[in-house]
This record gives sequence, C-alpha cells and structure tokens, in this order.
Amino acid sequence: MSLLFVQGIYLLILLGLANLPWFSQRCFLVLECPVKRVWVRLLEWLVLFFVALGLGLALEQRQMGARHAQDWEFFVVMLCLFMVAAFPGFIYRYIR
Repeated sequence: MSLLFVQGIYLLILLGLANLPWFSQRCFLVLECPVKRVWVRLLEWLVLFFVALGLGLALEQRQMGARHAQDWEFFVVMLCLFMVAAFPGFIYRYIR
C-alpha cells in the first residue's frame, strides 16, 4: 500500500473515532447505557483519542520503518485536530 493511501484511510478512521461517542448510546461500545451523561462521552472521547494516537504511531512505525520523536507540541496539535474532527458528532448530539 502506498503512503498516501494509508494516510487517507487513517484520516477517515480518525474522523470516525472522534465522532463515535456522540453517535453511539453504548458506553465504551460495550455496555448498554440507558442515559449516557456528558462526562462519560468526554471520557470515551479521550480514550478514543489515545487509541487513534496509538494507531497513528503504529502505522508510522510500519510504513516508515522507524518512529520519529515528537515533542509536546505535536500531541497538543493532534488533540486539537481530534477535537475539531469531533465537532459534527457534537453538533448532531447536542444542537440538532
């Protein structure tokens, strides 16, 4: 697979993971929650952020052969991008 294809698929997965807590009524995709509170959705979103980050690091290791060292700025920007990617799900859940 080419690097461009892997990057595109990763961005689609990232967009899906960022919106998953707001589209699903299940807690952590396993437990059935009759009422899913906002803090549970935010906690689930944060856990999915770390899952997406780990997936990205694993894909980088596999495609490039080595993982590049990143400073804290990279992770803050990644968190902000994940937050922006979650905006459609948030709008769907709370403002719709």
